[in-house]
Amino acid sequence: MLIFRYLTAEVFKSQMAVFFTLMTIFVSEKFVRILSSASEGGIPGKLVMSFLALKLPQLASLILPLSVFLGIILAYSRIYADSEMTVFRACGVSEWYVTRVTLVSSFVMAIFAGVLTLYLAPWASEQEYQLKEKAEADAGLSSLRAGRFQQTENGKAVVFIHDINQGGAELKRVFVAQLPELSQEQVLKSENKKSQIVYAQKGTVVENISGEQKLILTDGKRYEVQNKSKELTYTEFDGYEVQIQEQAIEHKRRKLKAVSSHELAVMDNNESRAEFQWRIAIPLSIPILTLLAVPLSVVNPRQGKFAKLVPALGLYLGYFILLNAAKFALADGKIPQSLGLWWIHLSALFIGTLFILKGRPIGSYVSAKLFKRQRN
Repeated sequence: MLIFRYLTAEVFKSQMAVFFTLMTIFVSEKFVRILSSASEGGIPGKLVMSFLALKLPQLASLILPLSVFLGIILAYSRIYADSEMTVFRACGVSEWYVTRVTLVSSFVMAIFAGVLTLYLAPWASEQEYQLKEKAEADAGLSSLRAGRFQQTENGKAVVFIHDINQGGAELKRVFVAQLPELSQEQVLKSENKKSQIVYAQKGTVVENISGEQKLILTDGKRYEVQNKSKELTYTEFDGYEVQIQEQAIEHKRRKLKAVSSHELAVMDNNESRAEFQWRIAIPLSIPILTLLAVPLSVVNPRQGKFAKLVPALGLYLGYFILLNAAKFALADGKIPQSLGLWWIHLSALFIGTLFILKGRPIGSYVSAKLFKRQRN
């Protein structure tokens, strides 16, 4: 029992160290992208952390298999390099026992990965879509930045704001240019349409229940120019309204990653089946990677604990590159649905089983038989 707890604790510590290191790297990269989008006015600045939090389940589901794989190799390679495994062997601890101990913790990780890929990641993707839609519908001038010329949501005006106070609720020194909604040919033929330029000291955004938004300007001046004349009309006003948003929330077509697993399971098309099998592939890969990682972690104390790291990473990349390529081929109908991604899992499972059995009597017997058959 002590050996079981020791091995489990060592593997778990290594896995968590790898997991949080990789998560820090990828979360930082996502944070920079989201922050860049917010600085360009793509999303409101106050939603940056919300978008980042909704990215976490998807990132965690992709990083978890790699962290489990590398954690096992790093933990056991250190034990082998420090000759601790030699002591365990003298106490009757076999490699098969080590594999069984590791599989117990790997199945727990696989269950956690299944919850992430089948439930949390699709839910987070759906919430991200809804947050984007709400931000686009509620944006109005809240996405505008002081000191920039920016177009309103309905494309009917260009706005420049000198200053924004009270969290974006009050606008200071607002410039609005409104042009007629006609083509260039229609504008030249029309005598009634006017171009308007408005400058106001203050402004606020008001939203109706229907989703329509208006910019209310106070204490300002309006300049109107007739299209086919040089006449300029000047007017001072205490209150002026500019419509900046007409439609309510527009629901965009979802990607399959935002569709719930239950809905994917009942869909009858290649894309949905490929996405569903990919979600299953993530947790299923963890026990298979465990069978590969345990024998790959066996190193000679003279070699050092990183001796098998490069070939192990090559094997991992080959496994997941094949899975990703097969996913797209399955979605395109180039692979039969009955075959799906299962042949890749079975191939990796076969290789892992051979690695595990290699040092056991039955493994030596099978290897000898295969070698003899190849020579004949």
